[in-house]
Amino acid sequence: MKKLVSPGLEKKIFPDDSIIRQPKILDRRISTRELIFGITLIACLTPWVSPPIALVMGLIVALFIGHPFLHLNHKATHVLLQLSVVGLGFGMNAGSALKAGREGVLFTIASITGTLLFGLLLGRLLRIDKKTSGLITCGTAICGGSAIAAISPVIKAEEKQISVALGTVFLLNSIALFLFPLIGHLLHLTQTQFGLWAAIAIHDTSSVVGAAGKYGPRALEVATTVKLARALWIIPVAVLAALFFKTGKQKIKIPWFIGAFVLAMLINTYLPMPALSHTLVQTSKTGLTLTLFLIGSGLSGQVLKNTGVRPLLQGAILWIAISTAALWAVMNLAV
Repeated sequence: MKKLVSPGLEKKIFPDDSIIRQPKILDRRISTRELIFGITLIACLTPWVSPPIALVMGLIVALFIGHPFLHLNHKATHVLLQLSVVGLGFGMNAGSALKAGREGVLFTIASITGTLLFGLLLGRLLRIDKKTSGLITCGTAICGGSAIAAISPVIKAEEKQISVALGTVFLLNSIALFLFPLIGHLLHLTQTQFGLWAAIAIHDTSSVVGAAGKYGPRALEVATTVKLARALWIIPVAVLAALFFKTGKQKIKIPWFIGAFVLAMLINTYLPMPALSHTLVQTSKTGLTLTLFLIGSGLSGQVLKNTGVRPLLQGAILWIAISTAALWAVMNLAV
């Protein structure tokens, strides 16, 4: 039916059209892709989905369905991982963690130094872009994506160089999450040995915690402590990277969650609250499972395509070398 109100008078009666409309958010239809993503994400919050399964579910979503909120994925995984690591601190004892840190310090120094030297040499031999090679090497030597994110502004890396390095590291992380526990059981590694090996040879903290948590509680404690101590090497390595790439003085970001993790561990040791600590640890493990799902769902076909053969080859050779050397060391030198 045609309106009998003139245009000018209509504006006076209804000055704001949104008053008589439903809010836009209620008009928005949920796509099939968003629905599948949401159901899968909720499934990761249940106790039936382990970190490795969550990663596989994420990879399936990425390759066959597509991440509907990919632009938010990096920030979400970054924050969720940090909070989950801090929460795990409420399930650890400071004395045991200190002992694990002392056991792992020599392995950490030797492995970081060896990985950096071999990685840069390998990058030259494979004729890979200097900054891309440097990011892959630092990510392998220290703590994967966190190291790449911290060092990339220091060496003034471009977006493509960062994405190639991240793609390489995340692909190898996915393999390690499944492969390491199998090898550990096959070789009858103790939980301390496995925790040390995982902390040295697996890139990202999320995958280290996922693999070690699957292996056992002592392995999780050792792996988390050694890995976070290892992450502190971001600072001296970033300084060396600035000198190596001749980029001058750049701001270096120190991971805040390492200090928060130590504080949580001290609270759990000297001000124990068993019920609260148990809840926080379980929530953090669920957060870690969700983190791995998001990491997997972020590995789109485009990321895999952009990675390229030579950077992936450098990352794989470097990873196999450090994994083999670290495995020999923990089997022959560790308790």
